[in-house]
Amino acid sequence: MTKGLGVLGPAGLLLLVEALPRLGLVDDDYLPPTSRIAAALGDELGTAEFWQAVGDTLTGWAIGLAIAVVAGVAAGIVIGAVPVLRAATASTIEFLRPIPSVALIPLAVLLYGTDLGSTLLLVVYAAFWQVLVQVLYGVADVDPVADETARSFRLGAWARVRAVLWPTALPYVFTGVRLAAAVALVLAVTAELVIGAPGLGKQIAVAQSSGAVPDMYALIAVTGVLGVAINLVARLVERRSLAWHQSVRGEVPT
Repeated sequence: MTKGLGVLGPAGLLLLVEALPRLGLVDDDYLPPTSRIAAALGDELGTAEFWQAVGDTLTGWAIGLAIAVVAGVAAGIVIGAVPVLRAATASTIEFLRPIPSVALIPLAVLLYGTDLGSTLLLVVYAAFWQVLVQVLYGVADVDPVADETARSFRLGAWARVRAVLWPTALPYVFTGVRLAAAVALVLAVTAELVIGAPGLGKQIAVAQSSGAVPDMYALIAVTGVLGVAINLVARLVERRSLAWHQSVRGEVPT
């Protein structure tokens, strides 16, 4: 029953978009009915350019996310495990983290033009902080008794990270990755939309500038579907990877 209720929201939105222009409440030049958007989407699905754009967007998203995750986890463990280093970098992190990635667009264009590098710069910068902060929280959550016990058994630094720190921080890591995955997609599409890097964002801008409004909305809908799919996959991987953890074992199926 609960699962069935989940489709009511999207279904209601589709019906609303279909009804508003047909009832004359909005101009269909600005908001076409759902049926026209669906027809435009069907046409897009049959073109090589559409799939190339999807591939370009997912490429920038995946590479940028992978770089951000590796860098964020490594930096988070090193900084979090060394109190002096964490104290020394705290103000720098708090200064850099709130800077919007879109503010780096001029720098990205200057360095990489409209190539993939521009997209990667924005994606990595935005996603890195999501992972880093969560890893820092995870390292800080390590049980001091467990850590002292590991030290009393003369475990080395790497052994303590593997046996004590990593199991504690792992749920935080997955939370950071899930947040970073969504942010990475947003920044990938933004870079393509604003800079003109290849991908769905560029196709949206082209459709808007050429007056192909149904195609524009169809492409926007595709980005939304990608976002939902990425979030679902991230949650599935998180639940399966953390099946041993109490935070997942205690979840009530929905």
